[in-house]
Amino acid sequence: MHLHILGICGTFMGGLALIARAAGHRVTGCDAGVYPPMSTQLAEQGIDLIEGFGADQMALAPDLYVIGNVVSRGNPLMEAILEAGAPYTSGPQWLGEHVLRQRHVLAVAGTHGKTTTASMLAWILDQAGLAPDFLIGGVAPGLKVSARHARQARHFVIEADEYDTAFFDKRSKFVHYRPRTAILNNLEYDHADIFPDLAAIETQFHHLVRTVPGSGLLVRPRQSAALDRVLARGCWSQRTEFGEQAAWSASGGEDRYTVLHEGRPVGEVAWELAGQHNRDNALAAIAAASHVGVPPAQAAQALSRFEGVKRRLELRGQARGVKVYDDFAHHPTAIRTTLAGLRKRVGQDRIIAVLEPRSNTMKLGTMAARLPEALAQADLVLCFGAREGRHALGWDPAQVLAPLGARASSHDDLDELVRSVARQARPGDHVLVMSNGGFGGVHGKLLQALEQERGQGPEPGAQPAGASAP
Repeated sequence: MHLHILGICGTFMGGLALIARAAGHRVTGCDAGVYPPMSTQLAEQGIDLIEGFGADQMALAPDLYVIGNVVSRGNPLMEAILEAGAPYTSGPQWLGEHVLRQRHVLAVAGTHGKTTTASMLAWILDQAGLAPDFLIGGVAPGLKVSARHARQARHFVIEADEYDTAFFDKRSKFVHYRPRTAILNNLEYDHADIFPDLAAIETQFHHLVRTVPGSGLLVRPRQSAALDRVLARGCWSQRTEFGEQAAWSASGGEDRYTVLHEGRPVGEVAWELAGQHNRDNALAAIAAASHVGVPPAQAAQALSRFEGVKRRLELRGQARGVKVYDDFAHHPTAIRTTLAGLRKRVGQDRIIAVLEPRSNTMKLGTMAARLPEALAQADLVLCFGAREGRHALGWDPAQVLAPLGARASSHDDLDELVRSVARQARPGDHVLVMSNGGFGGVHGKLLQALEQERGQGPEPGAQPAGASAP
């Protein structure tokens, strides 16, 4: 079958393309931004890419068009597909019907930690010799790729996103996955561009719970009012809990701890990952792995060799004694959690937080008021917000961050922000960059500017938090 994928360079759709190609299909695709690394990864697999969404691509005459949720009405190729009555489906639906139906699906859902927990789970199963297929929104160094497919594989680990499926299917992607093992890692409000409130997201999670069979397993944190409400609407499967005083818990520190099941020691984890949230992610992954027969002790040993996931407190380099980290955090809860983990790791060293509120929710300003509290553990905060273009903010960072006083500044020029960090940073500092996008290659620019900076000259003209915009 020939599949033509619209929006092929997105993380999910690119992974889907690799899976379809490995399953023996001919795959082509198009996107508005055909660029590395995804374009390179796809080209290496013999997948032809087309720049843009021109209606002339109808000449390819594929057997099926697979539509990513980046595509909306008015897209010229999509309009041509509709006019021609050509067959089309969404990426999640195609995956569910053609790949996942034959697998024991282990899905990882939740507002935070999906990529990390799914990577942990895939790593555990891989180290246990189960050789799972997977589709994850990031790359763990040990797994090397974000998607893998082998026809003989029995298990499939998938990051189960609550974002909508496509312009013609406004259900969450994860309703197409039909898991037998599901981690509901946490749940709070997000995606303000498509969900009016938390209750709307809870309804989608309720739909997910309805798809898990009676012999399946739901893994959830012990304390979550939102998930309590979800499960109160109906639960027909086995369930287990993780966290303090739960069926799956841990004793010890965050970097070395004993895994407990029903209060009994069942494994030891020793690793370099920071934060209580990662210990909880590990407990969830161990619990899910046990459902497919991996002994907890073996799972804990595997996690001791787990190297983390790219863009999760990833050290990108060091210059003049200043370390620069990259993190995907873009929700106030994730920002607070990431900073707490780094603070515990570095002690009293200074942390310079560089934030790009780039997600649709953050651009709308729905959660902007929570940012000062989320950034409280940073010694300095620099917030980048474009004044125009598709990444422009609908709120004033200087005003929002005013409670942080002189510690915070807002910038609408990336080069100015880089210079500001380079001038203020001193040996021993930790620069934490947080964004869910590429952020204009700011990590490399910061390292270069730090290397070139030779003095502590005056701070360039950043707008102090609390000042009015010119």
